[in-house]
Formats: sequence, C-alpha cells, structure tokens
Amino acid sequence: MPEWLQAGGWGLLAGSALLVGATAGYLVRVPRRVVATVMGFGAGVLLSAVAFELLGEAHEQAGLLPTVTGAVAGAVVYTGCNVLLARRGARHRKRSGGQQPSEQEQSGSGTAIALGALLDGIPESIVIGAGLLGGGSVGVVTVAAVFISNVPEGLSSAAGMRNAGRGPRYVFGLWTGIALVSGLAAVAGYTLLGGAPAAVLAGITALAGGAILAMVADTMIPEAFEDAHLLIGLVTVAGFLTAFALSHAGG
Repeated sequence: MPEWLQAGGWGLLAGSALLVGATAGYLVRVPRRVVATVMGFGAGVLLSAVAFELLGEAHEQAGLLPTVTGAVAGAVVYTGCNVLLARRGARHRKRSGGQQPSEQEQSGSGTAIALGALLDGIPESIVIGAGLLGGGSVGVVTVAAVFISNVPEGLSSAAGMRNAGRGPRYVFGLWTGIALVSGLAAVAGYTLLGGAPAAVLAGITALAGGAILAMVADTMIPEAFEDAHLLIGLVTVAGFLTAFALSHAGG
C-alpha cells in the first residue's frame, strides 16, 4: 500500500473516533459528570502527546528556536481563528450542557461550530501524516493519542448539539465530514512535507503542537473542570500517563 494512502488511513482512523463519541453523546444521555471526566482524560492524553511526541520530536529534529517559533505561531493562529468563530456562536462547541446556541438564538452558529470542529481537528491530522515520514513509529503513537482524545471530544460536543436542538442529520453529517477531512489532512501532511528540510518539518510539527495545546486549554479543560472539578486533576494525570506509556511502547 502506498505510504500516502497509509497516512490517510491513519488520519481517517483517528478522525473516526469523533464519530464514535458523537454517536454515544447524541443517542445516549450520558451524565454531564461522566462527559466531563472523559474530557479531562482526553485533555491529559493530548497534553502528553504534545509534550513528548510533537514538541519533543520537533526539538530533536531542529533544536529549540524552530520548536518555540512553530509552537507560538500555532497557538496564535489557532487563538485568532477561535476568537473569530467564538463571536459567531462556536465558543462552546465542545460543551455538553446548554451553552451552545441554537440556530434561532444565533444565526450562523451551526456553520461556525462546524468550522470550529475542523479547526480543532486539522492540526492533529496533519501531524499524523507528517509523523509517518520519520518511519511510522511516532505517527502510530500520535494516532493512538488523538483517537483516545477524540472520543470524549465528539461525545461532549454532540451532547451539546442535541441540547441546542440540532438534528441527527446535522450532527452525524458534521462528524462524518470531519472524519473524512481528517484523512485528507493526514494525506496532505505526508505528501506536502515529504521533501521538506528538517527545520521546516520541525516547525510544522511544533505549529500543530502549539495549536493543539491552545485548543486543550481553551475548549477541553474548561468543559472538564466545570462538572468534574474535584477529580479533574487526577483524571487528567491518568490520561497524560496513558499517552506517556503509549509513547514509550512506540519507542
């Protein structure tokens, strides 16, 4: 199988976890405390993946300056886009409660939520494809971390969409589309960065890491803390250590 197709398959696999979580969140009324707990676990997983797989790999490839520059750029770009989408109704797209506005409450919020979901998922998928350039081990570990974190993301967001009155066609169409885009983004990460110098590849990896870190702090941790604040520290550490173990197993 061509390696670019493998990259797309890994990206699609990681993105499909969003659909799995969304199905559970939309069809089953999972208690908000449970949703918040699994969200905290997913946040810990992503924090570990960013630290050990993305920023750590970027630093090994090209040193401190490209890593820091890329991470800052990723955080700035993500935050800027997120601010614009938040003003159009996507601020609480990962919240499972009644914070998400309906289309009647804020026109265009459905589109903004869809774009916000894409904004959250694309950096992860690009780095999956780029990670496979190094021989596959880093990419596989990152896929596992992203898959684990995507389940609670989809679960929480779909529960919030249901509470905002959005129908199943919108919810499942959105997450199916994002899963497909995740596969395409992984292909793009592999094909477009295949001949890139080490410093450029490191910068792109760090950029994705910075964007993911900003996303965790802005959208995942608030949801987790809101309903499971007494346990969130322990749950997040559990997620962090799970991804840490996967990282060492992949090494």
